[in-house]
Parts: sequence; structure tokens; C-alpha cells
Amino acid sequence: MIHFMGTPKIETQRLILRQLVFKDTQKIFDNWLSDERVSDNRVSPAHKKVSETEERLERIIAEYESKEHCYWGIELKADGELIGEIDLYDFERTTDNCEVSYSIGYKWWNQGYGSEELKAVVDFGFHYMNIHKISAAHNTDNPASGRIMVKAGMVQEGIVRHMIRNAKNQYKDCAIYGILQEDYIRFNDTAKIQVIET
Repeated sequence: MIHFMGTPKIETQRLILRQLVFKDTQKIFDNWLSDERVSDNRVSPAHKKVSETEERLERIIAEYESKEHCYWGIELKADGELIGEIDLYDFERTTDNCEVSYSIGYKWWNQGYGSEELKAVVDFGFHYMNIHKISAAHNTDNPASGRIMVKAGMVQEGIVRHMIRNAKNQYKDCAIYGILQEDYIRFNDTAKIQVIET
């Protein structure tokens, strides 16, 4: 059974994963949601107006009241810059499985932040929440995201053709990855992150 804890603060070597707040709106808009290089790998289009980001953030923040809402902003310890987001979602009660998704601002690509934050959330999901399996998917034309998943211990399980249709009305094939709690725990018997309960 999944042990829901909401969205506690998580610290890694270089990152703080924390709840988003209203004052983050401009950074979220500037750093990733308005950038088409990032939105090309998302289902939703790049935001054209800050008001779109405000509306989206209002929905996310309202959900923090629920212990089943796991949605983090990714902040650099070095300078406090907000560089992305990551969430666990689609919790399946009959299997105790869920999915994970993430976005990192273009300026911070290829610096290891994606794998660091995904490893942290996978660790949290298995050691603290007792999730059975965590799955993720990426567009096949974005292999860098697959490398992040592999670094977090995930294995590719297949490819689903035309799994999504993006904002440009293009169908995209997606590679599906997953990791089981039993496999993760076998190599990581103790938690590797610091969780600060909110």
C-alpha cells in the first residue's frame, strides 16, 4: 500500500526539491514554460502569457492540500534559481504503481540536474512512499530524456507508436521506461536523500 506524504522538501547534493509557491510564477514562465525547446518535449504548448502560468500554478498549489499530490519545483542550492519541475502522478491503487514526469529549463540541460532530481524522486517513491513500480515515457526524438531515466535505474520496456500528439499537432512515438521497487532496493537498501517533512 502506498504511504502518501504529500510534497515534502527533498535535498540532494546540488538541488532542493520543494513545493511551488505563487512568487515562482515569473521564473516558471521564463525558465521553462515559455520556451518552445522545452515544450517540444511536452504535450502542452509553450505559454505565451504569464497569466497562463499563473492559472496552471494556482491549480498545482491548490492540490498541495492533498497528501496524494507530489509535485516539486527544482531549485539550485548554489543560487536559489528555480530550473524545473517534477511530479509523481497517476497512482494506481490496485497495483501501487505510478508515473513520473519532469521538465528542466533549456539553460540547465546536459549538466546532470535531470538525473539528479529523478534519482531523488525515485528514491523517495520507493523508500518513503512504498510505491511498487515507477514508470516514465519520453518522445523517441528526445533520447537525452531516456539517458536520464537509465541513470535513475529505469529500463526501457518498449515503444508505443503515436502515444501522444503535441501542441504542433504532431504524433510522437514514446519510449516507455520503468523500475520496480524490489530491483531498486536490491542495490539501494537505504535512502540516499534527505527528506524534510512539510
